[in-house]
This record gives sequence, C-alpha cells and structure tokens, in this order.
Amino acid sequence: MREIAGTPPATDAGGVRRPYPGLAERRRRELLERQSATPPVTSSHAGAPAPVHRRLRERVATLHEALCAFSLDLHAHPELAYEEHHAAAALADLVGRYGIDADVGAYGVPTAVRAVVGTGSPRVAVVAEYDALPGIGHACGHNVIAASSAGAFLALAELLADAPVGAVELVGTPAEEGGGGKQRILDAGGFDEIDFAIMVHPGNLDLAGGRSLGVRQVAVTYHGLAAHASTAPHLGVNALDAVVAAYNGIAQLRQHILPSDRVHGIITDGGQAPNIVPAKASAVFYVRSAELDTLAELHTRVDAILRAAALSTGTRAEITWDAAAPYLPLRPNEPLEARYAHHLADRRRVLPGSARPVETAASTDMGNVSVYVPAIHPSVAIAPPDVANHTPEFAAYAASESAATGIRDAAIGIASTVADFLYDERLRADARADFEARGGRLTLADALNPHKETP
Repeated sequence: MREIAGTPPATDAGGVRRPYPGLAERRRRELLERQSATPPVTSSHAGAPAPVHRRLRERVATLHEALCAFSLDLHAHPELAYEEHHAAAALADLVGRYGIDADVGAYGVPTAVRAVVGTGSPRVAVVAEYDALPGIGHACGHNVIAASSAGAFLALAELLADAPVGAVELVGTPAEEGGGGKQRILDAGGFDEIDFAIMVHPGNLDLAGGRSLGVRQVAVTYHGLAAHASTAPHLGVNALDAVVAAYNGIAQLRQHILPSDRVHGIITDGGQAPNIVPAKASAVFYVRSAELDTLAELHTRVDAILRAAALSTGTRAEITWDAAAPYLPLRPNEPLEARYAHHLADRRRVLPGSARPVETAASTDMGNVSVYVPAIHPSVAIAPPDVANHTPEFAAYAASESAATGIRDAAIGIASTVADFLYDERLRADARADFEARGGRLTLADALNPHKETP
C-alpha cells in the first residue's frame, strides 16, 4: 500500500480553488487518534466451537486465489445498475465450480443471483453487491464485496455439508448505486424467511457496523405559459422562476436542519431560449437524514417548499417522490457486530460503527434490509483514511494488494459471524431482541411513515 497522502494541492488541475485546504489531513489525524483511543469491541457470546472457526479460516485461505481473480475480473468489467450481466454470470460460475447451483435472474430481477446451501433454520443471507459507477468503475469496491461474500458462502458450504445446523443463502443484489436492487428483492419476498443478513463493504476504516443516511429522491416539474420575453413578458408564466424559487427555498432550509441532514439537487431543464418565457422547467433533489422520523420530517419540509414555489409564481407543480426506491438508514445490531469484531481482532482493530461520524455517512439499500431482518453492514479498510469511496483513487485501491487482504479478512469475518449465529442459540435470541427493541420488522411503507397510527 502507498504512503498516506498529505495535504492535497490548494487548487485542482483546472485552477479551481479547493475549499477547506488541509481538512483531509486534519480528518486523517483525527480518525487515527480516535482509532487508537477507542477500546476494542467485546462480545459475551460463546459463538460456534473453535474448531469450526479454524476450519472456516483454512477454507478461506484455500479459496483466496480464486476470490482475488474473481474480484479483479469484475474490476476490469464494470457494469452499471441492472446491467451487471457479466458480474452475475461470473458469480454463478464461481460457486458452480465448487458444485453449487446458482440461479441468475432470481426474484424476477435479471441480474440478481441466489444460491443456497444447507436446509432448515436458522437461515442466513450473505449479501453480495457487484454494480459499478459511471465513469469511475468500481470506485465503491463492490467487486471486493462480491468476492468476500462469495468466499464466506463457499467456506460455509463446506461446513454445512457435514454439520446440519441451518441454511445459508448467497443473495447477489444488483443496482445498489441508486437502483434499489435490494428493495426489489425484498418486494419479491427474498428476505421473508431470512433470520440474519450480512455483508461487508470496503472503505477507509475498519468498523463493526455501518452508519448510513436514509435518502429519498424528488423530481419536480413546473408548468407555466410561454411568451415572448421582450414583447409580451406579461403574458407568460415563468416556470424557471418556480425552479429558482424552489432551489433558493431549499438553500434557506439548509441553515435550519440537523447537521447530519443533506438536501442537494440540480436543475435538469431551465427552458429552451433566453427570449422565450419558459413554459416548463425541472429539477431533481435528494433528501437525506439519519433516522426514520427525521427523514419523514425533512420530506415534509422539502415538499412544502416545492409547492410554495408553484403558489408564489402562478405555475403548476408536478412533484414525483421516489421514482427510485428510497434507501433507509442502517439499523445496527450490537450482538452481531460484536461477534464480527471479535473474529477479526487478531487481524485488524475493528471499531464500533459509532466511530464514524454520521455526518460523513452516505446511503445504502442495505438499510432497507436492516429494518426487515436483523442485519449488519461492517466496513473493511482497503484504503487510508484520507481516500474516500467514489473517487478514482479508491477505484485503484479496489484492485490492489490491500483489497486482496480485505477480501480474505471480510470473508473470515462474515463466515465466522454466520457460524456463530447458526450454532449459538443465545446469540440468536439476543440479536432478535436487539432488533425488536429498535422497532422490529418494518416494510418500506411503514418506515416512510413512522408516525402512522395502527388501526
């Protein structure tokens, strides 16, 4: 791995001044200090017997070369949401080489994958992602996710062939980058029989659990009346004025929202020519918050601003919420997160999920799974703290030696945590109790209306 970078240049290659020069270096130091000062995560559960864990580690070691080759193949063939035909086929081929049939096109989603080993219950889902980003490929490292999940699944398959303690499903989920693939699988009943779901995401910190912001998307089109902007502007109704009013209203709202909340957007249609009063103008905004109730509150306030802009300009507003599936905030599960951290204690210093400030979090559709079944979403560091996901630099790390190490460690963490869940009845009970204490099973509709009264 390369040396940790220092302060970036004050301007970019085009001469644009970077805001807050030196901030990345300060954050790097703060994260390293927090990492060294945070006590290790501990677990009171017994988990699976020690020989089981030794066997899983040995199996992951045997699989490692094949897993890394699979990861590099995906990295070299990045595919966007719902176009992951190469990745889905490659994942099915990988498990097929070890005698396990995989269903490509599972759940009615052409690029979803499902494979099952074992029988009965408990039933655990090992979740894989494999879509990429436009222009910068696997800059979120989903190739690493797919490889580590496949490795854990194959290691557990060998175990379950001899020990009938439950079932494990490999659930390949497309379109995490904005397409909501996991919600489509949820809608198809793909998690209805699952007792626990797990995946590990590559990043720049080792965390036992993830934190994420829920996100909802809103598109607005304002309809007015066209007119000659010079000879008869008084006969027009300016739709662009409505978009500008909405944009400015949201800019004013940003002063009075929670520090972790985010509202950001773009104007997608501002009219056709300067001498025509725009009869139509459009914008798209993302609304993010860290809790279900605060996401609902922010939705209400943004919706009011969009409607007020129409009222103030005499236009008609066409408002469409959630053309893509909303992503819900990740719900933690402390007993399960503690088991994951326990199993990597000899390899990494794994911090609690709260070690990452929520205001630095992004969004994931694994949040939708986490409010439906007990689930965890740890992070495995494959890049230094100053290298963020969704950058070309992180894409390079996703094909590096540190990514290969991350695949091995994440596969060990997943497989061992799943084994603990299958063998340890008290762990299962405590994980379920933690899940119920945080609100229990919620559908997407329930989660988006947290104050709805039950009839």
